[in-house]
Amino acid sequence: MTDMMYPPATRETAQKRRDLAPETQAAFDAFSRQVFAEGALSARMKQIIAVAVAHATQCPYCIQGHSKAALRAGATQAELMEAIWVATEMRAGGAYAHSTLALSVFEREEARRQAPAGE
Repeated sequence: MTDMMYPPATRETAQKRRDLAPETQAAFDAFSRQVFAEGALSARMKQIIAVAVAHATQCPYCIQGHSKAALRAGATQAELMEAIWVATEMRAGGAYAHSTLALSVFEREEARRQAPAGE
C-alpha cells in the first residue's frame, strides 16, 4: 500500500494508456498541442488559465503538470497564485449561485406544507 493518495504519473502509465487506445491518445495529443499553441492567447496565458482550471476541477495531475508548464512558459509564481484565487472565487461563486436551487426547493416545500389538505 502506498502512502500517496494518487499514484504517480509515470512514463509506464502513459505508455499503457497509449497501448490501450493508440488512435485516441494520438488524437488527444494533437488536440492538446493545438490548444496550447500560440494563438490569440499566448502559450504562457493558456498555461495560466490551465492552472486556474486545474484547481477548479481539482485535478492533481493537471495542477502539477500545468504549473510546471506555466513556469517554463514564463508565468510568475504570483501570476499563478492570483489565477488560483480567481478559480477559487469562481468555484465558490458557483456553489453560492446554485443555492437558488435549494432556495426554490425550500419555497416549494414550505408552500406544500402550508397548503390545505387535499390540494
